[in-house]
Amino acid sequence: MPRNKYPEETIQKILDASIKLFIEKGYEQTTVLDIVDNLGGLTRGAFYHHFKSKEEVLGAVLETLFYETNPFEKVKHEKGLNGIEKIKMVLKYSVVEGFVDEKKVTMDKIALPLLSNPRFLAEQLKSTQEVSRMLEELVEEGMADGSIQPGNAKIIAEVVMLFFNIWMIPTIYPCDEQEANEKIMVIKQMLDALGLPIIDENILEGFESLAALEYVPAQKE
Repeated sequence: MPRNKYPEETIQKILDASIKLFIEKGYEQTTVLDIVDNLGGLTRGAFYHHFKSKEEVLGAVLETLFYETNPFEKVKHEKGLNGIEKIKMVLKYSVVEGFVDEKKVTMDKIALPLLSNPRFLAEQLKSTQEVSRMLEELVEEGMADGSIQPGNAKIIAEVVMLFFNIWMIPTIYPCDEQEANEKIMVIKQMLDALGLPIIDENILEGFESLAALEYVPAQKE
């Protein structure tokens, strides 16, 4: 069968097949050949035309899932919310309501161990930079409406992303559940000091639930 002449359709087929296999078989047990066998006649060449590896596919899957439920888009046009309230809503969608999306939770669990892979980590850092720019816009909005004290919105957004997307990742900075909860309290104190009090009781409970799921294995190290 000839290669799909519409590259976006081929990519979507690869992502759909990969998500299905990662969930059903597990990431480690899924091979590139398994993915190709589920592409409806597309060849291995079609796969490698778009992706260099299975890790790259997973990165694309995670990015796709993020944009399908992009919390920044959800809050962008919310009426009656100021900048800091929108950032709190983003955290709520990401942490608290993220548990509702079983597919996203599964993919996040698969991705965590791979963050010790330098190449995969580098790809995720690129995505983090893009999300940081989205957060920066909300910080600027908060500074403009007075809900966030004046400062450098870019630096504040980058600090927040470093806290949550680097320091809190157990495969980068190993910690157990108790240490993870202590880290959240440190982050809360530091953000409060920066004039960005976005971690409330609801968010804290969400992080505690997340820690119970993701940080227990670190206790064995």
